[in-house]
Amino acid sequence: MSRTSKSTRPPVANKRWALTGIIISVVAIAGVAAVTYLTLNSKQSLAYVAKPLPPAPPTLNKQDYDARMMRLAHYVPVSSTTASTTRPRWPVAAPYPELGAVLPFKRVIAFYGNFLSKGMGVLGQYPEDVMLAKLNTEMAAWAAADPQTPVIPAIDYIAVTAQASAGRDGMYRAQMSDRQIDHAVELARKIHGIVVLDVQVGLSTLPKELSELRKYLAYPDVHLAIDPEFAMQHGAKPGTEIGTFDAVEINYAANFLAQIVRDNHLPPKILVVHRFTQEMMTHYKKITPLPEVQMVIDMDGWGDPQKKIGTYVNIVADEPVQFTGFKLFFKNDILPPSTRLLTPREVINLTPSPIFIQYQ
Repeated sequence: MSRTSKSTRPPVANKRWALTGIIISVVAIAGVAAVTYLTLNSKQSLAYVAKPLPPAPPTLNKQDYDARMMRLAHYVPVSSTTASTTRPRWPVAAPYPELGAVLPFKRVIAFYGNFLSKGMGVLGQYPEDVMLAKLNTEMAAWAAADPQTPVIPAIDYIAVTAQASAGRDGMYRAQMSDRQIDHAVELARKIHGIVVLDVQVGLSTLPKELSELRKYLAYPDVHLAIDPEFAMQHGAKPGTEIGTFDAVEINYAANFLAQIVRDNHLPPKILVVHRFTQEMMTHYKKITPLPEVQMVIDMDGWGDPQKKIGTYVNIVADEPVQFTGFKLFFKNDILPPSTRLLTPREVINLTPSPIFIQYQ
């Protein structure tokens, strides 16, 4: 008998045992892997379940919004026994704005004009540093008069100006260059404010003029004003008669802005409509405020304090749309017989309290 001996099992049996060992090993490895996978997967599942949910996106503070609107309306709650069933004229029923709305959380203090003209407003009347110093002075006065409403500066730039001459296309208006509008935007950002691009269409139309300004209106800090005084619906030259916009055109401008807001995921836009006569804005009841657009009807008349207040009460406040504005003229408001401008406190005491203040 040899010193070493191979297994006495037949070769087939050896192979069977070897195969069985391999299967057992594979099963063991697979089991370990499965246990490991299940363990890891369970840990991951537990970790996933335990992970805190992301915070809810910020939303408009409706309670604050309502309270501020009531303050603008000088609303005083009355007892249930004396309460009227008639809805007050102010605040006007309108949808809540989207998040990021300027109004009524801040009062806009705007300086109006054109950099190329000394006769069109304060923006062109003074060197830049002097003009900005005057703007700061006015902002401080409004902040002191109403400490509960923060103020924000605005550069209200006439980007399309009505003209006495027809121009090459016969539209009696001049469109400002990109360079001029860029300067307005840069200036507003320098003072942490907003821009309002003012449009005087002459014999042109809102669809044409607004399409030219689309790229600027897509900026989050650029808003729009339209001036019916220089919308010459019947072909007259600007300055020879007072123009007009109907609700159809005002709604067009609002929907134009709303689409830009939606397309670019922007905060709401402000739309200012100038007014100092009844005929400048027709069919006001058909004007539709939108969540993406905050409508301001701006009292644009000049004269002595009582005349201006009368125009505001009878032309602007008597036909409510959403918010109101008030223009003060550094020069025209002190032409004889007037001797002074209205004070911030006098304007704030109007009903509703104007939230957009414009200096020309």
